[in-house]
Amino acid sequence: MAIDGVNGRTSYIGSAIVNLRNQLNDLTTQLATGKVSTTYAGQGPDRGFALSLRAQVSGIDAFSDTAKNVNTRLSVANLALQGLSNIGAQVKSASTTATLTLNNNGQTSGQITAQAAFANAVSLLNSQSGDRYLFSGRATDTPATVPADTMLSGTATQAGLTQLINERRQADQGTSNMGRLTVSSPPATTTVTSVAEDGSAFGLKLLSVQSSLTGATVTQPTGTPRATAVDLGAVNPNNGDKIKFNFTLPDGTTEAIELTATTTNPPPSGSFLIGANTAATTTNLQATLTSSIQKLGDTSLVAASAIAASNNFFNPVASISGAAVNNQNAPVAPITGATKLSGAAGTDSLTTGFSVGDTITVNGTPITFVASGATGNQVNITDNVQTLLSKIDQITGTKNPSTISNGAITLHGADGANLSIASSNSAALGALGIANNATATPAPLRVGGPPFSTATSLVAGTPANTVFWYTGENGTGSARGTAVAQVDQSITVQYGARGNEQAFRYQLQNIAVYAAVTTNASNPNASAQVTALAQRITANLAPQTGQQQITDVQAEFAGAQTAIKAATDRQTQLKGMAQTMLDSIEGINQDEVATKILALQTSLQASYQTTSMLYQTTLLKYLPV
Repeated sequence: MAIDGVNGRTSYIGSAIVNLRNQLNDLTTQLATGKVSTTYAGQGPDRGFALSLRAQVSGIDAFSDTAKNVNTRLSVANLALQGLSNIGAQVKSASTTATLTLNNNGQTSGQITAQAAFANAVSLLNSQSGDRYLFSGRATDTPATVPADTMLSGTATQAGLTQLINERRQADQGTSNMGRLTVSSPPATTTVTSVAEDGSAFGLKLLSVQSSLTGATVTQPTGTPRATAVDLGAVNPNNGDKIKFNFTLPDGTTEAIELTATTTNPPPSGSFLIGANTAATTTNLQATLTSSIQKLGDTSLVAASAIAASNNFFNPVASISGAAVNNQNAPVAPITGATKLSGAAGTDSLTTGFSVGDTITVNGTPITFVASGATGNQVNITDNVQTLLSKIDQITGTKNPSTISNGAITLHGADGANLSIASSNSAALGALGIANNATATPAPLRVGGPPFSTATSLVAGTPANTVFWYTGENGTGSARGTAVAQVDQSITVQYGARGNEQAFRYQLQNIAVYAAVTTNASNPNASAQVTALAQRITANLAPQTGQQQITDVQAEFAGAQTAIKAATDRQTQLKGMAQTMLDSIEGINQDEVATKILALQTSLQASYQTTSMLYQTTLLKYLPV
């Protein structure tokens, strides 16, 4: 008979042991990883659902990271905004409470405070979060502004704000501190006082005249350039009669000179002596009015001029300057505001006139020329150049009216906006000295000089000769839209900012002008100059109706943070639910797995012992000795 060994008959025991060992390894891995399987194949029929849940959790984590980054940037930006708001309040307080004592540099203690505040404000506008500049729009790798000292003092080749203020002061005061006005009597008259502008873009502008002078005839300001006249006639005014001249200053504010007729000699301040006759009284009126205008020109006008210069510096404007051209009069002369848009040869009209149906398109809006009865964006061909310029200014919305001087027209656009002009009649546009299809981009405006005291218009600065203070991105879209982040599947927040937004720019320019102006302590009008400037700074740093405020930007940022928090809170709940479901598919019950491991270990131990006993069994143990 054949005797078989145990190996062949017990090989199934080895297979069983290997199977138990594999189960033990799987359970040990589950216990170590906390997962049913390290592969999706081992997760069973719910593995597709697990994949979807894991993608959802991963997406929520990505949104969470974005939210953290954006919240960090918003927190830094809000600190900067609060700092700017505090600086504005600090300088406003200083302008109100500072003494009028001038230091060696010709500045008050309030202005010294403004210098430090201005440097701090510029630093805040150049705030960074990581390597990202927060107030540069889309140009996140570029500072929002030039350094504070460059802004004020310029460079070796570029004029800063201080220089522009000085040039504008000379232009507004004129050659005799008269604000570019003249006070005189027309030829062959002895009882008429005429006050006239010089037609330039600078100085005091006549607004109106109010009079209670007995027997006087007053002509309100009219004409181009504007002029007013006061004729005392044949009857002297009575003691106590008054006349009041109202003026518009370069910054848009108004001032008045009120003079009282008096019989007291010498006359008190603000009064003019009633003479023996109206001719003598007229002479006294003119002398008093002249000295009063000169004082106004050396006090409030200086402060208003500085504000206007800062506005021209901080609010770049597109300008198109035409060539000087003549009319077709005989003899020819430079065109003026009174030059007709169309006329016969030998008249004060354009050398090539506009015809009915011609158009001039300004920033995409057409002006149509008609024979008569112009309405809306229409101009009569019989109108003059000034009428056309006024219509162009109305379309552009400029705060700097177009000018014409020595036959040359200068057009200005709105703050920060491009300017373009074209005409269907290029020859007639050329007769205005303007090239067809002319375009311009915003640039700081400065006085066209030297000489500055006789300058007639503002010209656009260039990067070669003038500091451009804002260096960030300056697109046409919303400032908030320059930085957009997706914080949820269907939710995005906008949190961008530009340093030249109205709220920042307006505060910066008022602090800058207060810090930049110096006053000659030996000037008898020094205190009045400083007071006029401080009053304007105080008023300008107060909240302005209809103007963007720093608090408006803070509110928009707060809205973004609120949206982020709402999205994050919702995502936290969704992630918790998704993770619970994912754990139920991928996870294990550790107690259950541990129990299975103990059972397998017991089974393996018994199997090993049994197998060992079987493999130790031989025939020799059963043979007789």
